[in-house]
Amino acid sequence: MLGIGGSNTAEWITEQSLLASSTGKPWGAGLMAWVLEVSLDPLRQVLEHGPSFICVSFGDPGPAAALAHQAGALVGMQVGNAAELDRALQSDIDVVICRGSEGGGHGRNEVSTLPLLQLALRSTGKPVVAAGGIATAQGVAAVLGAGASAAWIGTRFAAATESMSHGNIKQAIGSAGIDDTVYTRAFDIAQRIAWPVEYGGRALRNHFSDTWAGNIEGLRRHVREGDELTESIERARVVADPDNAPVYAGQSAGLSTTGHDAATIIAELAGFRGLLSRAAHRWDNS
Repeated sequence: MLGIGGSNTAEWITEQSLLASSTGKPWGAGLMAWVLEVSLDPLRQVLEHGPSFICVSFGDPGPAAALAHQAGALVGMQVGNAAELDRALQSDIDVVICRGSEGGGHGRNEVSTLPLLQLALRSTGKPVVAAGGIATAQGVAAVLGAGASAAWIGTRFAAATESMSHGNIKQAIGSAGIDDTVYTRAFDIAQRIAWPVEYGGRALRNHFSDTWAGNIEGLRRHVREGDELTESIERARVVADPDNAPVYAGQSAGLSTTGHDAATIIAELAGFRGLLSRAAHRWDNS
């Protein structure tokens, strides 16, 4: 999956799409519906390279979903509450991704993964993917055992050796506990990023969030009065200062470690098979 944000250039999208398609394996891309409302060009550009899956989230997926289907791609949508689940089921969506409030990065903060997953499985026969708070073989086994078709994992791989994140960011994730995150719009407000208000972001707690997450109105006033705060957080991002820059990570940061490559992480997660097998026979003599 390629994660395509609002600031990615056309050159970057082409470069990454060519890299993904060159593997000969199925690949996909995730895009933000609220960004595509301005222009569908990033999606059109990705579709030129033949992805098999497109995920459109955080807004109305309709126009983008139709375009992706015309190109022969399956379409998924992240949902974070019952209303978004209903929207996905009433739309031409092939795969439902239940992203619980434990998850890192942007999303809703209303329902945790397991209740949302159970609601989705009860509501549809479409493939359902579980996301948010999953970082171990036990977590994968839990959601697959419940009936999910797959587990969607982000934070654990953000700390992997192949991750493009700066070493400071990886170390911050690897050092965090499960209760060291905060859900807030403070980072977006400070950076003047136009995320819809219903989508805050879960990030590691740091000096900046401790200062401003509880004083959003004060933060807004400060940003309106000048550029100093915006410039300071942008500088923090450039130098990867985890005390002030946003480090988007889920509660599973407390279950993540640094120094492992993606292949090692995948091999560890594959232990879900043994866990499910043992669980299936645990109550045989009851």
